[in-house]
Amino acid sequence: MKTRRQKKIQELITIEIIRTQEELAQRLQEEGFNVTQATISRDIKEMGLIKILGLDEDYRYALQGKISPVSYQDRLKRMWKEVVVSFDSCENIIVIKTIPGNAQALASLLDNAGWKEVIGTVAGDDTIFLLVKPKTEVAAILLRLVELA
Repeated sequence: MKTRRQKKIQELITIEIIRTQEELAQRLQEEGFNVTQATISRDIKEMGLIKILGLDEDYRYALQGKISPVSYQDRLKRMWKEVVVSFDSCENIIVIKTIPGNAQALASLLDNAGWKEVIGTVAGDDTIFLLVKPKTEVAAILLRLVELA
Protein backbone atom coordinates (compact mmCIF):
# COMPACT_ATOMS: atom_id res chain seq x y z
CA MET A 1 0.00 0.00 0.00
CA LYS A 2 2.82 2.40 0.91
CA THR A 3 4.59 1.85 -2.40
CA ARG A 4 1.40 2.47 -4.38
CA ARG A 5 0.63 5.58 -2.31
CA GLN A 6 4.11 7.02 -2.80
CA LYS A 7 3.95 6.28 -6.51
CA LYS A 8 0.63 8.18 -6.64
CA ILE A 9 2.20 11.08 -4.70
CA GLN A 10 5.01 11.23 -7.26
CA GLU A 11 2.47 11.24 -10.07
CA LEU A 12 0.32 13.94 -8.46
CA ILE A 13 3.15 16.39 -7.73
CA THR A 14 4.51 15.88 -11.22
CA ILE A 15 1.30 16.69 -13.08
CA GLU A 16 -0.41 19.02 -10.61
CA ILE A 17 0.57 21.94 -8.42
CA ILE A 18 0.37 20.68 -4.84
CA ARG A 19 1.23 23.44 -2.36
CA THR A 20 0.43 21.92 1.06
CA GLN A 21 0.20 18.62 2.89
CA GLU A 22 -3.54 19.22 3.20
CA GLU A 23 -3.92 19.52 -0.58
CA LEU A 24 -1.88 16.35 -1.04
CA ALA A 25 -3.98 14.47 1.51
CA GLN A 26 -7.19 15.62 -0.18
CA ARG A 27 -6.00 14.55 -3.63
CA LEU A 28 -4.89 11.15 -2.28
CA GLN A 29 -8.28 10.64 -0.64
CA GLU A 30 -9.95 11.52 -3.96
CA GLU A 31 -7.79 8.81 -5.51
CA GLY A 32 -9.00 6.26 -2.94
CA PHE A 33 -6.16 6.36 -0.40
CA ASN A 34 -7.10 6.66 3.28
CA VAL A 35 -4.33 8.90 4.67
CA THR A 36 -3.64 11.05 7.70
CA GLN A 37 -1.47 14.13 7.99
CA ALA A 38 1.16 12.05 9.83
CA THR A 39 1.26 9.55 6.94
CA ILE A 40 1.68 12.37 4.42
CA SER A 41 4.45 13.91 6.51
CA ARG A 42 6.34 10.58 6.68
CA ASP A 43 5.93 10.02 2.93
CA ILE A 44 7.26 13.50 2.15
CA LYS A 45 10.31 12.85 4.33
CA GLU A 46 10.95 9.34 2.98
CA MET A 47 10.58 10.47 -0.63
CA GLY A 48 12.87 13.47 -0.09
CA LEU A 49 10.30 15.88 -1.50
CA ILE A 50 11.24 19.54 -1.58
CA LYS A 51 9.34 22.75 -2.08
CA ILE A 52 10.26 24.85 -5.08
CA LEU A 53 9.16 28.31 -6.11
CA GLY A 54 6.83 28.10 -9.09
CA LEU A 55 6.24 30.63 -11.83
CA ASP A 56 3.24 31.97 -9.90
CA GLU A 57 5.53 32.86 -6.94
CA ASP A 58 3.95 30.10 -4.81
CA TYR A 59 5.88 27.17 -3.37
CA ARG A 60 4.91 23.66 -4.42
CA TYR A 61 6.14 20.13 -3.82
CA ALA A 62 8.64 18.59 -6.23
CA LEU A 63 10.93 15.59 -6.43
CA GLN A 64 14.48 16.38 -5.45
CA GLY A 65 16.64 16.65 -8.56
CA LYS A 66 13.62 17.08 -10.84
CA ILE A 67 13.63 20.86 -10.96
CA SER A 68 13.04 22.22 -14.41
CA PRO A 69 15.95 24.21 -15.88
CA VAL A 70 13.85 27.37 -16.10
CA SER A 71 12.76 27.33 -12.46
CA TYR A 72 16.25 26.23 -11.38
CA GLN A 73 17.87 29.20 -13.11
CA ASP A 74 15.21 31.45 -11.60
CA ARG A 75 16.08 30.13 -8.14
CA LEU A 76 19.78 30.73 -8.73
CA LYS A 77 19.16 34.25 -10.00
CA ARG A 78 16.77 35.10 -7.17
CA MET A 79 19.09 33.78 -4.47
CA TRP A 80 22.11 35.49 -6.03
CA LYS A 81 20.34 38.85 -5.87
CA GLU A 82 19.22 38.28 -2.30
CA VAL A 83 22.36 36.94 -0.60
CA VAL A 84 25.56 37.87 -2.47
CA VAL A 85 27.61 40.64 -0.88
CA SER A 86 30.63 40.55 -3.22
CA PHE A 87 32.77 38.31 -5.40
CA ASP A 88 36.30 38.37 -6.82
CA SER A 89 38.74 35.98 -8.46
CA CYS A 90 42.34 34.85 -8.15
CA GLU A 91 43.81 32.48 -10.70
CA ASN A 92 41.13 29.80 -11.23
CA ILE A 93 39.19 30.40 -8.00
CA ILE A 94 36.26 32.75 -7.63
CA VAL A 95 35.51 33.78 -4.04
CA ILE A 96 31.88 34.70 -3.36
CA LYS A 97 30.86 36.40 -0.09
CA THR A 98 27.24 36.02 1.06
CA ILE A 99 25.23 37.19 4.00
CA PRO A 100 25.80 34.75 6.90
CA GLY A 101 24.10 31.36 6.67
CA ASN A 102 23.54 31.35 2.89
CA ALA A 103 26.76 30.17 1.30
CA GLN A 104 25.99 26.46 1.30
CA ALA A 105 22.57 26.83 -0.33
CA LEU A 106 23.96 29.12 -3.02
CA ALA A 107 26.93 26.81 -3.59
CA SER A 108 24.54 23.91 -4.17
CA LEU A 109 22.70 25.93 -6.81
CA LEU A 110 26.01 26.87 -8.46
CA ASP A 111 27.20 23.24 -8.38
CA ASN A 112 24.06 22.17 -10.21
CA ALA A 113 23.87 25.07 -12.68
CA GLY A 114 25.34 22.92 -15.44
CA TRP A 115 28.29 25.21 -16.14
CA LYS A 116 30.89 22.88 -17.65
CA GLU A 117 33.75 25.19 -16.61
CA VAL A 118 32.90 24.87 -12.92
CA ILE A 119 34.54 21.87 -11.29
CA GLY A 120 32.80 22.45 -7.97
CA THR A 121 32.40 24.63 -4.91
CA VAL A 122 33.40 24.63 -1.27
CA ALA A 123 31.17 26.62 1.05
CA GLY A 124 31.28 27.75 4.63
CA ASP A 125 28.77 29.96 6.39
CA ASP A 126 29.26 33.09 4.29
CA THR A 127 32.01 32.28 1.79
CA ILE A 128 32.12 30.14 -1.35
CA PHE A 129 35.20 29.03 -3.28
CA LEU A 130 34.18 28.24 -6.85
CA LEU A 131 36.83 26.31 -8.81
CA VAL A 132 37.01 26.97 -12.56
CA LYS A 133 38.84 24.89 -15.19
CA PRO A 134 40.50 25.94 -17.39
CA LYS A 135 41.76 29.15 -15.86
CA THR A 136 41.03 30.99 -19.11
CA GLU A 137 37.28 30.54 -18.48
CA VAL A 138 37.26 32.56 -15.24
CA ALA A 139 36.31 35.73 -17.13
CA ALA A 140 33.33 33.97 -18.73
CA ILE A 141 32.11 32.71 -15.35
CA LEU A 142 32.56 36.16 -13.82
CA LEU A 143 30.44 37.59 -16.63
CA ARG A 144 27.69 35.03 -15.91
CA LEU A 145 27.80 36.00 -12.25
CA VAL A 146 27.48 39.68 -13.12
CA GLU A 147 24.50 38.84 -15.35
CA LEU A 148 22.81 37.06 -12.43
CA ALA A 149 22.72 40.37 -10.57
